[in-house]
Amino acid sequence: MTFTSYMDLALSEARAAAERGEVPVGAVLVDPSGQVVAQAGNRTRELHDPTAHAEVLVIREACAKASSERLPGHALYVTLEPCAMCATAISAARIARVYYGASDPKSGGVSHGARVFCHPQCHHAPEVYDGISAAEAETLLTEFFKAKRP
Repeated sequence: MTFTSYMDLALSEARAAAERGEVPVGAVLVDPSGQVVAQAGNRTRELHDPTAHAEVLVIREACAKASSERLPGHALYVTLEPCAMCATAISAARIARVYYGASDPKSGGVSHGARVFCHPQCHHAPEVYDGISAAEAETLLTEFFKAKRP
């Protein structure tokens, strides 16, 4: 079986989020057959919802489509290391694999900070692959915040 990355699609969602004035983070959720079931960029400002991170939005959409709170076998592609809230949602949804781009030493919850998947109370820890298109994801974030804070 050949590996197919969906990070380009996640980066496209991140760019669209930036154009809306949102922090440029994008996510794509793929089912076990390789079909994209949900894609989104951050919408916290637009929806006035601090939980409207890209990861949470795609999990909500995919769960609604599956009529289930769990997404076994699914893979999540996200441009930035998930925060602790998103990592907890990923665990609760039983997502099989997480691929992320840029690391987030300040607010990350996977390899940094809370390290949710390593916590003894974590019920499910997905396989994690980092650094996928990291340079492009980091550039999007750096340019976004540079423009906000001249």
